[in-house]
Amino acid sequence: MNSPASSRNSPASRRTVLATALAAAGAGALSAAAPALASTPSSAPSSAPGTSFGHRRAGALVDNRFWSSAADWRGGRANGTKVLTGSRSGLVIAAPAGSTDYADPHTGKTSTWEYATWTSPVHRSKVPATEAIASWNAETPAGTWIQTELSGTYSDGTATPWYVMGRWASGDGDIRRTSVDDQTDDRSTIWTDTFAIDDAASGLRLASYQLRLTLHRKPGTTLTPTVRRVGAMASDIPDRFTVPAAAHQVSRELTVPRYSQNTHVGQYPEYDNGGEAWCSPTSSQMIIEYWGRKPTAADLAWVNPAFADPQVCHAARYTFDYQYDGCGNWPFNAAYATSYRDMNAVVTRLGSLTDVERLIRAGIPVITSQSFLASELTGAGYGTSGHLMTVIGFTPDGDVIANDPASPSNAAVRRVYRRREWENIWLRTKRYNASGAVASGTGGVCYLYWPVEPTAGQKAALASVGVY
Repeated sequence: MNSPASSRNSPASRRTVLATALAAAGAGALSAAAPALASTPSSAPSSAPGTSFGHRRAGALVDNRFWSSAADWRGGRANGTKVLTGSRSGLVIAAPAGSTDYADPHTGKTSTWEYATWTSPVHRSKVPATEAIASWNAETPAGTWIQTELSGTYSDGTATPWYVMGRWASGDGDIRRTSVDDQTDDRSTIWTDTFAIDDAASGLRLASYQLRLTLHRKPGTTLTPTVRRVGAMASDIPDRFTVPAAAHQVSRELTVPRYSQNTHVGQYPEYDNGGEAWCSPTSSQMIIEYWGRKPTAADLAWVNPAFADPQVCHAARYTFDYQYDGCGNWPFNAAYATSYRDMNAVVTRLGSLTDVERLIRAGIPVITSQSFLASELTGAGYGTSGHLMTVIGFTPDGDVIANDPASPSNAAVRRVYRRREWENIWLRTKRYNASGAVASGTGGVCYLYWPVEPTAGQKAALASVGVY
């Protein structure tokens, strides 16, 4: 997402755009030249009491389950869907299960759609969870869209409602892609893109869950979305202001395109205030192009030809969440990445820089979400309640090489940040903001994008972090 909200406990915090960067602790306001960053959606903070994170693998705190194979699809409950087989499996509409009217809250238009559904088997999480984030990979040609929902069972045996985790279309001509606010049963709440237990200190957890896909198309047509992957990351990250250091293991730098969000300030302000808030789509576009994909000239024909790097404008438009009113919805960015040919994407959490190093060694860059004061990240020159950047490598000393879109120009995007500082601001769940109040951190949230046919080394690296 663009950047996590400064406090994940209140609805107001889910839509905060920083007109200027946060002040460094005790140092007063930053200069006007400091980059302005938008906050991204994130969940209510984990408040479960926990001991030191230590060097436990992410698997001790995070559980990923994604359905993507023909066998996976056949294991679910179909109502009007069928499984595509061949070189790449998927789920499509076979015969509609019915029709429904959808009143789009962002256009005021009500339209009738045929639909079919698929419901996953119940997945019992290896980690009784305080949070869960769904993500999906889908092709949605004009005249189609999908809805993803999650329902679960709490650790006391009671059930959650069916929660909408997103209504998605890769275009914006049929519906406006959207998260859904005000979903709660007073025990858990959906915060834009994240299921969160309301009072984790109570000991209540999400023990199991299932996902439901609803595929929509215009009535009387043979159109269909194709869902290639759907799943969720469930986690129980303990409260922590600091994390132990992970030993440096890898020295490698990937050659990733460099794009600055700040060169787009003032462009298309209808999409999250313009470039100042586009760290998430800018990061996504860098990695999409690293994998050799990019929008066509026809795709970019809508962009003002006077604007440099029009693909960044394109990414902002097609990740924009009309309810959140921003480009920082995490699963929407992952879904955007897979609107390109033969791409996979997930939202997950990693457990340490060791996990990132495994991926970098295999040639897979990592988009990470973090929040910090200017004084906490040497050389950044700004502070933020939440910001996305891309880890592209590690120096021989183990410092983090990042493509940071909050830079004044494309040439300035490559940054080297001190390992220990970067590690802590990314993995912590608690921090102090510029006012000295306790605020939240993302606890290792990241996006991973990779091609449908990865190398053996890439498969192994992805499997090591639980997403392949």
